[in-house]
Amino acid sequence: MAKTTIRFVCQDCGTWHSKWGGRCEGCGEWNRLVEEQATESPRRSKMKTDKGPFFSPIEDDTADATLSMTRYLTGIAEFDRVCGGGLVPGSALLVGGDPGIGKSTLLLQVVASLSLKTACAYVSGEEAVSQVRMRSQRLGLSPKNVHLAASTNVSEILEAISKLPETRLVIIDSIQTMTSDAIDSAPGTVSQVRTTAHELITAAKKHGFIVVLVGHVTKEGTLAGPRVLEHMVDTVLYFEGERNYDYRILRSVKNRFGATDEIGVFAMTDKGLAEVTNPSALFLANHEGEVSGTAIFAGIEGTRPILCEIQALVSPSYLGTPRRTSVGWDNGRLAMVLAVLEARCGLTFGNKDVYLNVAGGLKITEPAADLAVAAALISALKNQPVPAASVYFGEVGLAGEVRSVSHNEIRLKEAEKLGFSKAFCAASSKNKSGKKTTTSDSSNMTLHPLQYLNQLLVKS
Repeated sequence: MAKTTIRFVCQDCGTWHSKWGGRCEGCGEWNRLVEEQATESPRRSKMKTDKGPFFSPIEDDTADATLSMTRYLTGIAEFDRVCGGGLVPGSALLVGGDPGIGKSTLLLQVVASLSLKTACAYVSGEEAVSQVRMRSQRLGLSPKNVHLAASTNVSEILEAISKLPETRLVIIDSIQTMTSDAIDSAPGTVSQVRTTAHELITAAKKHGFIVVLVGHVTKEGTLAGPRVLEHMVDTVLYFEGERNYDYRILRSVKNRFGATDEIGVFAMTDKGLAEVTNPSALFLANHEGEVSGTAIFAGIEGTRPILCEIQALVSPSYLGTPRRTSVGWDNGRLAMVLAVLEARCGLTFGNKDVYLNVAGGLKITEPAADLAVAAALISALKNQPVPAASVYFGEVGLAGEVRSVSHNEIRLKEAEKLGFSKAFCAASSKNKSGKKTTTSDSSNMTLHPLQYLNQLLVKS
């Protein structure tokens, strides 16, 4: 007979404890233990089966192996790009984002587009079927072969999916609302999230359909629920965006079938999310050339080049401790670049307030932005614009050296396509003389290789 016990589960990492404590022994977080009831079933005896070993050769030419290598293109190029070139049969995706950012809208558009090729299912645990239909009509979608359901019981959902063998894509919105009959706890708890996700992913792997789980995020911006949930799925996507801007960014942080850190850019319109094929033009739409304190950074997000504007403002400080404010870039990285400019270049920022902003609300984590930040700070301090039609990329070391970064050719091609003619970057091993060189015979881009950061003072 099943035995019910009480245990305390951490809402962050999923570690369970026999008694309550202020701090979780697994992740070290405070006040994250929640009481849950766990039902322990009697152990089942091991039985021998005649199925034999379930191993198979790595080289398989069967029809099932050929199907598993085929990707489904949704028809939304930005979404397919982030997924690695399409959806892989039998895979599990986890999509997270802030409330109201557009997760359900995006996935409804994906379902409507893919339904033109194969059968799809959309299961909502937060809305009624009529509400999903209303949203589809408002977006002007015309899904041809989409099955809608409003349920939170995983057993009922899997039973309904088994009656639709042609279904190739299943959307679960959201995993925090799902419940399983195997355990007795409230929806959204660590046990329920882990168990329901396991059942859905297991069914997807067994029957070959694609399951997309929508996940809520915490106030810190991470996916709610146990960390093991991200390990269970094949792909983790974050849907980001500032509410003050119309664009949204779909970012891949884990992908077993493609590149990580890949992004797709969308614009929020009255008819849903529209693809942005040229994000650089979007982020540079309001760029003014002859303004001090601005520099264009040629960055890379995944495999996509993106040009954005770095803005800096340096003003006299009337406080005992000058302000250091950064929006869209790491504050610690800003402090390091300021220290290098003072120690290696002889500039003084100790009595100045420094403000740094990445225009357009974009967040940059790439170290290659160091050189662009340094150029913007120097321009703001001297109150002189940077050279016209120029871009910057390169990592700055503590010795003041400019280090090379990857994907130089992709950055230069994107900059040249948008009308830039000068590029300040790290000196390569083939050219350390500091003389101007060009990328190719047919290119109009002029390179200004830098070995040390103080050379930027002369060329700025």
